[in-house]
Amino acid sequence: MHTVTKKEMVDQIAERTRHKRVIVKEILQCFLDEVINELGRGNRLEFRDFGVFETKERAARIAQNPKTLQRVQVPPKRTVKFKVGRLMKLKLQEGLEAPTAAAPSTPPSSGAESSGPTV
Repeated sequence: MHTVTKKEMVDQIAERTRHKRVIVKEILQCFLDEVINELGRGNRLEFRDFGVFETKERAARIAQNPKTLQRVQVPPKRTVKFKVGRLMKLKLQEGLEAPTAAAPSTPPSSGAESSGPTV
């Protein structure tokens, strides 16, 4: 698995759209800033076929340090949840199915080879 950086993404989009990298970088950064701002306001972001970003509240809880076994109070916090959209889900499934689909399948045996003489 390869990690794709923002710079690599900018390069790919610039090449595809034939726009200058500086412009693409600015637009991509504006998009990311807006996603952060909207989630910070508690808004839900829905991108059809891509997925949905929404914030979730985690309640306060008592946890345990596994090393010392000491109980610690964990405060409530907000986190981001992402639900995968339809097209992304299909694309991810293609990635799993491709190696198995390429493997040669053995035809079902008719049973004639293994059975004894027929009368």
